[in-house]
Amino acid sequence: MSAAPVDHLLHLADNALLLGQRNAEWAGHGPILEEDLALANHALDHLGQARLLYQHAAAQINADPQQAQRFAHLQGARVDGGVSEDTLAYFRGAHEFRNFTLLELPHHGPLAGPARQDRDFATTTVRNFLYAALMALWWERLQHSADAQLAGIAAKSLKEVRYHLRHAGDWLVRLGDGTDDSRARAQAALNHLLPYTQEFWIGDAAEAAAVANGTGVALAALKPAWDALVDEAVAEATLKRPADGGYVTQGRHGVHSEHMGFVLAEMQGLAREHPAAVW
Repeated sequence: MSAAPVDHLLHLADNALLLGQRNAEWAGHGPILEEDLALANHALDHLGQARLLYQHAAAQINADPQQAQRFAHLQGARVDGGVSEDTLAYFRGAHEFRNFTLLELPHHGPLAGPARQDRDFATTTVRNFLYAALMALWWERLQHSADAQLAGIAAKSLKEVRYHLRHAGDWLVRLGDGTDDSRARAQAALNHLLPYTQEFWIGDAAEAAAVANGTGVALAALKPAWDALVDEAVAEATLKRPADGGYVTQGRHGVHSEHMGFVLAEMQGLAREHPAAVW
């Protein structure tokens, strides 16, 4: 049985963890109670996906002396005899994360990392839609991965992400085809976030290795179907899709925005303060 490359699993896991963290930030702050609960549930879905992927990656790391040496610097690795889902999530530095830059951004337009601005529901909606459109296609293909464990994770995750896509798509239409203010906010969010999706289609060595052993998917092959999903939703929302262009982010290569350090500090702070704690 083939196993997906560790870095490919970490890419998938990091994506899920970072978006789960961002969606969890709406807990207690949702525009209405139903959306407060919906986004919290989405966050839990992403956290569940991340846990399964980190567990799968950790098992491979611990079974391979070369990989184990690579991750031996993580806090806790020497305590429990190897890395775990917790050490992979809480004790890697920003440069070691491989998530798309889109998923680490705050819930508002472009501002410096420490800046404070009210959460913008349109920004969250657009990001969730753009990413869910990708994952609905990606998880569907990964159901046929030569890595049986990854295929099982994909089958479970696909059910969740189809709901995420429907939920975010419905809200995109409500906002875009709603009031003048909601439409302006949705268009501004689309203009801000869509350029970050260019990173989806730039492969890396981990993706190439996963494609080569039959465990992964070349994301560039999914772009036409993703474009069709996005164009249909944007048209229904009476919004205008901005042209591609500008700098292509490189989060999956470990080159992150200024926001990454802030979100990791909040997410990892407790675990780093008490590295030997058992929860």
